[in-house]
This record gives sequence, C-alpha cells and structure tokens, in this order.
Amino acid sequence: MFNTQMKRKTRNAEYRRPIIEWANVDGRVREDPPRYAGLRKEDSTPNAQRPTSNAQRKTSTRFDLEERLLEFSARIIRLVDALPQTRAANHLAGQVLRAGTSPYGNHGEVEAAESRKDFIHKLKICLKELKETRRWLRLVKKAAMLPAPKMAPILHETEELIMIFFASIRTAEKNSK
Repeated sequence: MFNTQMKRKTRNAEYRRPIIEWANVDGRVREDPPRYAGLRKEDSTPNAQRPTSNAQRKTSTRFDLEERLLEFSARIIRLVDALPQTRAANHLAGQVLRAGTSPYGNHGEVEAAESRKDFIHKLKICLKELKETRRWLRLVKKAAMLPAPKMAPILHETEELIMIFFASIRTAEKNSK
C-alpha cells in the first residue's frame, strides 16, 4: 500500500556543500566551519574524533558464564555419546560425563552462596571439577578414542573455563580481605 504521509525530500539545490580546501602546511584537508544550529566551538572536531553510532556500539556480546557452562555441558554430553562402545570408553564416558556437567550445576550453587567464604568455596568446587574434566579429556585424547581435531576445541574451552574460574577465585579472595 502507498503511504501518503511520506517525509519531504531535500532538493539538491537546498543542500549547501561545505567549502573544502587543501592545506599546504600539514597536508590535511580543511572544511569551512560547520553551520549546524546549536553547535558550539568546543564541539567542532574532525570527523575522526567524533563518536559515531558504530564506534559507540559494543563489539562483543555480554559475557554470560552460566550460558557458557550450559553449552560446555551440552558439548560434553555430545562428546560422551560419540565415544565407542567399549569397556574402557564406557568407563571414561562416565567419568567425563560426571565431571564435565558438574560445573554447570555447581555454578548455580555459587550464585546462591550464603557468604563470601561460601562463594569462594563453591567457586573452588567448580574449578576442581573443570580440572578433573581436563584430565579425563586428555586421557580420551591420548587413548585416541576420538579424532584429535574433535578433541581440540573442547580441551581449549576447558582451559578457558579453568582460567575464568581461577581469576574469579583470586578476585573474590582479594576482595574478601
């Protein structure tokens, strides 16, 4: 359908282009002063120094540890399901499954900590489980139960989570003193 309330377009004749001249001294381009209403002299800066909506937008998404632990647990479950049906693989599958999904559940306990000491203790439990997961995953990799390229991303994520929890514990202990 045709919208009858369209905005009026500016004609080219109504648009006044700024006068641009080359500066021989420093080799930079200079424009005539801006003619915007309400623009003060201190607001007059080169375009490179003016923030734009793209520059002000955050480039990274908000970090959500709970969501990351949930995805980690799901990846652990998929990894365990991909292991072969052998006696050794079944044993390792149980160990990896318990240790690898535990940090997600324990993180919920961290969020409900009753004191700073309890908070730190529960963070340490998450860290312990992640370190245990790393050990079992390294054994799965060493035993070649899954291809090394499939093991590398989950091992990398385990290392990153260990570093996150280690830093969180260090910060919480520093702040409790």
